[in-house]
Amino acid sequence: MTVETVRDISIIVLAIVTITMQIILVLLLLEIRSLSKMLRDNIYPILQSADETVRTVRGTSVFVSDNVVSPVVRVSSFAAGVTEALRVIARRGQ
Repeated sequence: MTVETVRDISIIVLAIVTITMQIILVLLLLEIRSLSKMLRDNIYPILQSADETVRTVRGTSVFVSDNVVSPVVRVSSFAAGVTEALRVIARRGQ
């Protein structure tokens, strides 16, 4: 084999490898585009659902705080005040 033959074979192999790599790169880009679209279509509804859930939990916690916890705290503090007042009155009476 002469140098020219080796050179010609090398050029042909390099051209085939380059074309193959370009085809693989185009296929990879198409797959990335497809994956991006799939993620956008599937993740966006999940994020909307999560946001709706967070809003519901926030509303529920505000409702419970306003309608359950606050009245219980008020009643408990009133009861503690009455108990302490009765204790002070009972000590003065002795």
